[in-house]
Amino acid sequence: MAAVLPLNEVIRFVCQVLPPGEFYGSVDVVTAAYEDVPFSELLHHPAATTGRLSRVRALRLRRRDAGDLALMRMEQLERDEAVVDFASRLLSGLLRSGNAAAVREVLPEALPWVAFLPADDVSVFLAELASVARGAADLDNLAPVAVLLAQWRHTAEVHADPALRELITREPEGDLGPVPIPEPGR
Repeated sequence: MAAVLPLNEVIRFVCQVLPPGEFYGSVDVVTAAYEDVPFSELLHHPAATTGRLSRVRALRLRRRDAGDLALMRMEQLERDEAVVDFASRLLSGLLRSGNAAAVREVLPEALPWVAFLPADDVSVFLAELASVARGAADLDNLAPVAVLLAQWRHTAEVHADPALRELITREPEGDLGPVPIPEPGR
């Protein structure tokens, strides 16, 4: 059974890890996460297009010959960053405080593919996730978390497919030939 923390302990933890002023006195209510908008609409009607941000968290600007862009209000970005920072600190705190069993118990709800990882790998994954999430939040760069999740998901895919696991883990047959000498400076 997972350890349940009393509400007052959770509130005390949140107050310790988040600096004062991280949460706003009021929060704007939006109806959708994002809205798709052609990039050209922003160019031709900037005021009307950006005005849509009062109804949605962000605008997804579709471009024909390049990747889509996102446009959001700075306040929304700061709120999102506060939530990510809180979640990473909470995860790290739960793991450090001896509540790793509770995190392990609910992890399959958040990441169902964890079911295919061996128990030892789940422990390594949780330790890496807590460390990387905290560091990424401190740098305001979530890319390392996305990379870590993708790497561990691929690991779970290998464990889920016995044929793939066998192919990847077997020793190569025969001599693989000479190894080229590395070039200087590489």
